[in-house]
Order: sequence, then structure tokens, then C-alpha cells
Amino acid sequence: MKHLGTGIGWRPEIAAAVEGMPGIDWVEAVAENVCPGHLPESLVRLRERGVTVVPHGVSLGLGGADRPDEGKLADLAAAVEALGSPLVTEHIAFVRAGGALTASPRLEAGHLLPVPRTRDALDVLCENIRIAQDALPVPLAVENIAALISWPGEEMTEGQFLYDLADRTGVRLLIDVANLHTNHVNRGEDPAKALDELPVEAIAYVHVAGGFEREGVWHDSHAHAVPPAVLAILADLSSRVRPPGVLLERDENFPAPAELERELTAIRETVEKGAASLVPEASDSVAAAAVIPAVSEAPEPTEVPDEAAASAAASPAAERASANGTSDTSGTAEPDSGDALKTSPSTDPARQRLALAQAALLSALVAGTPVPEGFDGTRLSVQARALAGKRADVVAKVAPELPEILAEAYRKAFVAYAHSHPMTGGYRRDALDFAEHLLLGGRLEDPDVRRRVSDWWLERSGPAPLSQHPAARLARATRRVLLRR
Repeated sequence: MKHLGTGIGWRPEIAAAVEGMPGIDWVEAVAENVCPGHLPESLVRLRERGVTVVPHGVSLGLGGADRPDEGKLADLAAAVEALGSPLVTEHIAFVRAGGALTASPRLEAGHLLPVPRTRDALDVLCENIRIAQDALPVPLAVENIAALISWPGEEMTEGQFLYDLADRTGVRLLIDVANLHTNHVNRGEDPAKALDELPVEAIAYVHVAGGFEREGVWHDSHAHAVPPAVLAILADLSSRVRPPGVLLERDENFPAPAELERELTAIRETVEKGAASLVPEASDSVAAAAVIPAVSEAPEPTEVPDEAAASAAASPAAERASANGTSDTSGTAEPDSGDALKTSPSTDPARQRLALAQAALLSALVAGTPVPEGFDGTRLSVQARALAGKRADVVAKVAPELPEILAEAYRKAFVAYAHSHPMTGGYRRDALDFAEHLLLGGRLEDPDVRRRVSDWWLERSGPAPLSQHPAARLARATRRVLLRR
């Protein structure tokens, strides 16, 4: 058993810098960017040095109305095994809505959206997490997210919601203190109260990140320095429990390596300062409950351990039952969680209600439908603009040729497109659809720009590399002529 220590989010843009930083105990990599058969050489070298790598998923949508996709779970498990990770993390969020449950088109948010803190949403989330736990070879931890908007009619605070979630499933928690700050500014929620209510013994590790405030709204950008307010929340958390790991997140606008090292030093010093006020006995017992298996103790890739019993034993409910000399099985997962799900009340009615609510919200955000009753229309407008901007940024990363070709016109053109064209697939599909929208709509007046966008689209719109057969080349030439008319 071991603590993770101090880490940083691994990104290709700073891979070399991360390898050269002193005192990096572990890194976190976006799971969807990890190809198990072709790991980035930088991650391979870090692993060989004994640096722990934790995959961090962003697309599972555990807070959505649908059950987790088996293919996405299999991909997440493959990333875990390829990296030899001791745990895997995801978010308490929904990222898509619509589909069969609502008999409406499937919509993708392209970003993490908050789950309503209701009994319905909690029931669905608990079942989804149990399904994920059964499919993954290592323990799962889930992260609280930042939000610009609030759901009407919420029944619990964030701390209560997280406590019940951990209590019923035994899932670990990834607490993002920057997100607690975001929700303080945007939703008026007290970070100290959230820390009072959540089960600190369930914390797997902590995220720290920067952002910026504009017109009274805090944007969790991961592109700015960590502000003092976020470090203050980290200090408060560390005064309650010494977190097994703390990680600095930075996704873009990367500063010089020396600046990142200064931020990591400030994080270490903040944790030490907070931990200095811990009662030694409490610190030791809580930390012991929160440690995770060392990489060397992780199961072989071909083995799937019985994590359900272990997670149940580590849950707050199990700990209380042990102290009382009783057995509490009301909400924790049994070793054979599949049988438990069969005998538990069906979540289908709750899923139906949640699906309708999430589809109405997402449709208002990305398709311009009316604002659902009870929501703040102004805040939804801010969120809609943020989602469109996020789409533009990610498409620029997966298809960097488009902003290069369109230059300064790229962002304005894409945001205008996004407001009337909801994303229904992945970002690469979104890039192709955007280019097609520009071409077929006659929106590219410059002949050279139109030709370059057309060539880009033609080279990538097929299921396989372009054939060099004379007939295929003739067909492509004819298609180009037709598109330029």
C-alpha cells in the first residue's frame, strides 16, 4: 500500500517538461487519449522510472440516464491494464442525452454537465457506478465537477450527495478543490460546508487547478495559475485529512516548466501546512483508510479481482456497521453485485424521469430550444456560449488544419455553426461536419481557402485512406469541381 504523493496532469504539449520535473510521484492521463497498443513514449519512460500513471476518463457519462456503454468501459479497462494503474477515475456528470429513453435525437454536450442532486439521479448514478465497478479491474474514484448552472428542485447539498454516493457504492472520491471554488462563486455554495459533509475517508486524491472570473462567473479553464482561494480550500481539506495524492491540472496555455514547478511547490507547502494541524491519531487512521494499492500490488492484467466486497468493506456504511457490531447491507454492493441488482428495485422509472430532464436541458444548451422551467435563462446562455467555445477549442486540437486555413475567421465561424448544429458524434465527426457546412453553404468566398478546406474534407471524409487508383482519382477530381460551383 502507498500514497500517490504529488503529481501533474500529463499532456503531450508538456510531456518533456514533466519528465524533467523533480519530485513528480505520479501523473494522470486522459483515458480517451491512451491507445493501449501504442502508448506515448513519454508515458512508457515514466512508467519505467516507477512513476504511477492514472487514467482519467471524461466521456463515460456516469451521471447520465443511460447505463454505461460496455464498449467505453472495455476501453477504460484496457487503458488501466496497459498503464498498470492502481485505480481509474471518472466524473459525476452527464455528457449526452436523448436517444431511446426520450424518443429524441441523441445529443452530445462535448463537456461535463452537472447531475441534479435528487434521489432519482442518485439512484441512477449508484447503479451506473456499480456497473462500472464490475467491469473495471481496479477501484474506481469519481470526481465532483464545476458548474455554471443549478438544477431547480435539488434535494441535497453537494456534500450530502457525495456522502450518500460513497456510502451506497463504496466508490472512492476524487475531490477537485478548484471545482468547489467554482461552485462557491457560481452557485453560492460554501466549500467548508461541503468538506464538513463529505466522507473524507473515501478520498482517493485531490485535483487543483486555475481559472478566471468574468462578469461574476468563474470559469474553470485549467489554463490559468492556481489562485489563492483554491489553495485555501486545499489547506482546509488537508487540515481534515492528509490526501493520499494531490495533482495539478493544466490543459492549455502552458507556462514555462519553472512556473509549473513553482505551482507544485506551493501545492506541497499548502498540504504540509494544513496537515500540521491534524491530530496525529486521526491523521493515521483516516489516511490508512484512504490509501490505494501500489502499482506493484495491482492484479495481473488477466485477473479481475473481487473489488465489490473490498469496496463495501471500505465504505462509510461498513465502517459504521463494524463499530456498532451490526451488518449494514442496505446500500452497499454485495460481492455478487449482479444478483443484488436483480433483487433491488428497478431504476427504470427514475431513468425515464432523469432522461427527460437532461434531454430538455441539453437541447436548450446546444439546440436553442426553450429554457426548461426553473432554470436561470441568463446562466444557461453563459453555459451555452461556454459549450460552443469548448467545442471550437477541441475541434481546433483534433483538426489543427482548419484554424490554420481559416485563420482569424475560424472561431467566429465555428461558434456560429455550433449554435445551430448540435454535436451528435465525436469531435472528429464534428470537424468534418463543420467543414462540410462551410463548403455546402457557400460561406468561403476566398477561392484558395475554399480549395484547401475542400481538399482537407475530401481526404478525411472516407472510411479509409484515399485510393490512388486512376478511377478513384478521377472521381475525386470530379467531386472537387462540383463542390467549387
